[in-house]
Amino acid sequence: MLASLLGGMFLGNVDIAVVNVAIPSIRDHLHASGGELELIVSGYTLAYAMLLITGARLGEIRGRRRTYLAGLAVFTLSSLGCGLAPDGVTLVAARVIQGGGAALMVSQVLTGIQVTFDGEARRRALGAYTAVLGVSSVIGQALGGVLVSADVLGTGWRPIFLVNVPIGIVLLVASCVFLPADEDRGARKLDLRGVGLLSAALFLLVAPLVLGQDAGWPWWARASLAASLPAFALFAKAERDVARGGGEPLMNVALLARRQVALALVSQAVTRAGYFALLFVLALHLQQGLGESAVYAGLLPIAWVATFALAGPALGRAGARTRRLAAPVGALLMAVAFAGVAAGLQSTGWLVLLLGIGGIGYGAAFSGTLAHLTESVEAAYASDVSGLFNTTLQVGGTMGVAVFGTVYLALTDHTGTAHAAFGTTNAWLAAVSVAAAALMSLAGRPAGRVPYVTEGAGLLGRSAYGVDHGSRVTPSAGLPRGRGRTALHPCGEADGRVPADAQSQYAAPRSPARQTPARTDDAAGDAHPGR
Repeated sequence: MLASLLGGMFLGNVDIAVVNVAIPSIRDHLHASGGELELIVSGYTLAYAMLLITGARLGEIRGRRRTYLAGLAVFTLSSLGCGLAPDGVTLVAARVIQGGGAALMVSQVLTGIQVTFDGEARRRALGAYTAVLGVSSVIGQALGGVLVSADVLGTGWRPIFLVNVPIGIVLLVASCVFLPADEDRGARKLDLRGVGLLSAALFLLVAPLVLGQDAGWPWWARASLAASLPAFALFAKAERDVARGGGEPLMNVALLARRQVALALVSQAVTRAGYFALLFVLALHLQQGLGESAVYAGLLPIAWVATFALAGPALGRAGARTRRLAAPVGALLMAVAFAGVAAGLQSTGWLVLLLGIGGIGYGAAFSGTLAHLTESVEAAYASDVSGLFNTTLQVGGTMGVAVFGTVYLALTDHTGTAHAAFGTTNAWLAAVSVAAAALMSLAGRPAGRVPYVTEGAGLLGRSAYGVDHGSRVTPSAGLPRGRGRTALHPCGEADGRVPADAQSQYAAPRSPARQTPARTDDAAGDAHPGR
């Protein structure tokens, strides 16, 4: 089952980067305009980022297996459309559809891991999740160049998309066989108003980030970024209104009120921004600044990506204290790597070593934060965690490229030397990584107050993949203390009731609820019900 899920995530992540090196070939064969070429790259990312949260909730409502298979089928068919596209406009449309299909399937992977596995098995699954992310990045970095250079039967760039078709078919067959059938969800509806508001807010945020830099940050890009803030505020208000009215919101925004969750997501966005910024700025520096070849610029970052893939499996076998410290220590290792480059250690040997250190650091920061989120948030909110985490990665990476790419280009124009601009940009990346380490340290601290939980309330029954989690509720650290005979629910309800979205999937008949104080395990940083 895990292999089927991770296979879909592998395809989705490979196609984020694989097209970059094929752009010159696409331009020559399709005579695509500059705007079309930009949308061929960014259209996928835009659709992917906009639909991750919606895809996660759709899996919760319609069934994760069904949604995953639908996303995989859309991705496979749109890959065929990309490979056969006769012109730039058709390729842009197919890439947007491909990004939507990728969002539907990738958003089910982390949710499936959280609700299906527990304890040591979950840590191993998360380690495999991190390893696949790293491996897919390595392959995406190299596969595009290899396939385009091979020019199979004179097809040029087309095999980078057509290769997805047989792999997608194999994964579809395997998923039909190995993924457990969905349980009956009953009459549950998708919050279409929330989908519209969130999609609009993400479009206003992401579109100028992926298109504004090359356009020189025109007025519409700045206006769009400014408009995204009230759009997100309107979405949050609408979701709270739906929850208060007894409906089923697209996203439980009250989850963001948890200090540990909010800090973990912000820190993950910051480290992701640093990673994507490095890849972008390094490619510019090596090719435009130093005149190195595209092959050299593409192979050098593999040192970072390969060591990133090692951290997840290693952390899965580590103890609780090591897992808690992994995220802040990893961010500090990233700062060391950036600081070394800023100090002038920019020969090939030094770059390979420092990129390797940075990759280990980012792998530890990524895996540590992911483990913290999945262990500290109830399985009933797995779809919310999956959507928020994956969207945070996409937005953070896009912001990193936009902000630090602009910084590097401005410094290059100002100083006139590529080395100075590259060094200064890495100094800023080091400072940002130190800030991320501080945020991760705060996110991992146990709560100072003892929460009260409701035993027997039936929050966790049988998961979407048929795994019985029992009647015990494991609250996230940081929930306010219950008052009198009531307990505050993780989504903010103070009467001990479970929201409709959690009830309909996870509720099971239990004994009458009673209030039990919880104890805090300082070693793991999680709260467990007292006996």
